Amino acid sequence: MTQFLTGIDHIQIAAPPDSEELARKFYGEILGMREIPKPENLKARGGCWFQCGVQEVHIGIQADFTPAKKAHPGFTVHALQQLKTRLEEADYIISEEPPIAGRERFFTYDPFGNRIEFLAFD
Repeated sequence: MTQFLTGIDHIQIAAPPDSEELARKFYGEILGMREIPKPENLKARGGCWFQCGVQEVHIGIQADFTPAKKAHPGFTVHALQQLKTRLEEADYIISEEPPIAGRERFFTYDPFGNRIEFLAFD
C-alpha cells in the first residue's frame, strides 16, 4: 500500500469569537509559543497562529464554538514539571491520567475549555 502522508503541518484548535488575546496569553505567554503571521487572505477570519517546533498551532474562531472535552492535541515538553507549576500558578486545573509506559503526562484545559495534554518521554 502506498503511504501518502509525510507528517503533520499544523493542528487547529477552535475558540469563541473575540478570543485572540486570551489565546495569545495562553499559547504565547504561558506556553511560550511564538506567534506567526497569518496569511493576509485569512486574517479577516480572526484567530491567531503559533509555531510549535516544526509544526504550527492554529487557533481558529468558530461562531458556534463548543470546546473539545475528549479530542485533544498532545504537546511534547522538555521541562514538564516546570510547565505544570507555571500552569498551576496561573490557576489552570491540572488533571492526572493513568500513566503510559515511557512517558510522563498531565492534562489541562485552555482558556476556552479545550482539553490539552502535555508529555515528556523517558
